Amino acid sequence: MKQFKRFIERDGSGYVVLMAEESEDMWHIYNLIRVGDIIKASTIRKVVSETSTGTTSSQRVHTMLTVSVESIDFDPGAEELHLKGRNIEENDIVKLGAYHTIDLEPQRKFTLQKTEWDSIDIERLNTALDPAQAADVAAVVLHEGLANVCLITPAMTLTRAKIDMPIPRKRKGFTSQHEKGLEKFYEAVSVAFMRHVNLNIVKCVIVASRGFVKDSFMEHLIAHADANGKKFTADQRAKFMLTHSSSGFKHALKEVLETPQVAARLADTKAQGEVKALNQFLELMSTEPDRAFYGYNHVSRANQELAIETLLVADSLFRADNVETRRKYVKLVESVREQNGKVHIFSSMHVSGEQLAQLTGCAAILRFPMPDLDDEPMDDDE
Repeated sequence: MKQFKRFIERDGSGYVVLMAEESEDMWHIYNLIRVGDIIKASTIRKVVSETSTGTTSSQRVHTMLTVSVESIDFDPGAEELHLKGRNIEENDIVKLGAYHTIDLEPQRKFTLQKTEWDSIDIERLNTALDPAQAADVAAVVLHEGLANVCLITPAMTLTRAKIDMPIPRKRKGFTSQHEKGLEKFYEAVSVAFMRHVNLNIVKCVIVASRGFVKDSFMEHLIAHADANGKKFTADQRAKFMLTHSSSGFKHALKEVLETPQVAARLADTKAQGEVKALNQFLELMSTEPDRAFYGYNHVSRANQELAIETLLVADSLFRADNVETRRKYVKLVESVREQNGKVHIFSSMHVSGEQLAQLTGCAAILRFPMPDLDDEPMDDDE
């Protein structure tokens, strides 16, 4: 996602000028836009003109329209977002109050204006602008003299650094120049890795090369981290996985990711936190039901008692047309975070999100049992 301008007042009102660059950005935009928001974008309008003789002709005209959104339709397959609403700024082509549908797609610039940008909106916007925050996996593919440091998100692979250095050849009796060249190369790759990879966010690091290059680089990286006061913890070291690649070019990463042992390891990282939390919740429902509750009333009551250890929320709840419904879930998330509870926001595009949606879309794992909660209604209409 590319941001051209951001202007948000202290009261939460304001606008941003954005452009989607990838398919994943369209999903973020779909979650940002709600009924009542104002969209300004370039669009095409069919204009019918009548001549003095009574004949009519039509032509498609490019124009800039500002629409108050009344309905939202997202087509993930076509990567398009269809926003229908009334025109609120009259121009020569479209009258004030006339209906029009604006189609948003990657590489189309638009302005999104809201009366209130809440904390969930800002968090999603920042995540979309910095895809590295969503990267589950980091990878270093290398051979002598060439390395690519990459971050892998659910939708794309980002090359964060490319190191290309000439390494002197080994000559009989003159190996010192070759070894010095390798040391210099490993140091450059280590510096790039430490700059671009956050081991507190990334859940798995793949280091791939031909022969023993990966092992030599790994030894150098650990020594580099130690020397710079950033010694790897046992948990961080466990994230590294050494494997074979045909070269240090980026395209070699594709064959690395397809190997069975790497695929099995990565299966644990995709939405790992969400899946693990949901499985824990479902397990507690059968073993310790007084520590696992779902439905807004039960979860909100537990939050009042500072009892929530982990909150599970479906992102569909933040797309609610009812402003008050959305606002109460935003307040719940903010409150749990203030009490140092964990919050997992599940995507409705994932299987785990669909499963949570069947449990009202809102659930919580408690720090301690609350058997009295069972006596309260789950929802307001019960």
